[in-house]
Amino acid sequence: MAPTTRSQVSGEGSPAPSPKHAATSSAVNTKSGPLRQRQRENSMTQYRDAKESLDLATDDYSVDENVFFFVPNLIGYARVILAAASLYYMPFHPKICTVLYGVSCLLDAFDGLAARLLDQETKFGAVLDMVTDRCTTACLLTFLAATYTENGLPLLFQFLISLDFASHYMHMYSSLVTGATSHKNVGQDVSRILWYYYNDRTTLFIFCFANELFFVCLYLNASVERAIFSGSLAQYAPFLSGVPIIGWMTWPQLIGLLCFPIMFAKQVINVVQFWKASKILVGIDIASRREARENKAEADNAEAIADK
Repeated sequence: MAPTTRSQVSGEGSPAPSPKHAATSSAVNTKSGPLRQRQRENSMTQYRDAKESLDLATDDYSVDENVFFFVPNLIGYARVILAAASLYYMPFHPKICTVLYGVSCLLDAFDGLAARLLDQETKFGAVLDMVTDRCTTACLLTFLAATYTENGLPLLFQFLISLDFASHYMHMYSSLVTGATSHKNVGQDVSRILWYYYNDRTTLFIFCFANELFFVCLYLNASVERAIFSGSLAQYAPFLSGVPIIGWMTWPQLIGLLCFPIMFAKQVINVVQFWKASKILVGIDIASRREARENKAEADNAEAIADK
């Protein structure tokens, strides 16, 4: 789950890059006229050298600025440990597994809050959050694929894992190559759906929480067989025990049914995210190839003039 996490990462504490790494704008000719490659809103205007950044992380940080030990990142490590523990208990102890998995997911909201309050928003923390979210969800879906083996359900779970990884990877990569400071910086001109999804923290939390809760309910459904209104509970609401569906449903089934529409909408958002990121990358390829052809043509013309 990835609710209100570190959506706005800070560039403070990073070295100023040399001019050769500065981003430049250019114009590409199209059939309808010149197309200017405009700077993306809330984007980085400068890029940092990989070797220089590696050396800083290895040798030159101070004790007070050790990003690895920022409070939000420590919470992120705790999420990883809790998720790993939940996977250990997943095959044989559903209650402990659910508690550990749930706490790990809920901490995703607290690390983002800590990052904003302590001014410790970092790119490392944002990526750690996303990687943890993807891995925990993938592990849960893998277990579900091994549990629900009939009617082609394993193939469905494999598809959901692939869609989740592919859509977020493509979206993250397209954000990087367009200079965005965060994968959550999506303008309305790019996608209204993604803009509404990423720019409202409440909406993002509800979608991510309900999505994870649906799959947790599927996990619990394999071990919970007692209907909601059976036994002593039927004494307090006997009229509900005869209601179609509700009378024989278990708690995981009822909660999962309520979460299903949001889970389905989340998968639609993943498809939109994948498609928009693909188009952005293709557009960058088209612009780069046209610019390369124009530069080559100019160089050939200059060489031809020089030979005369």
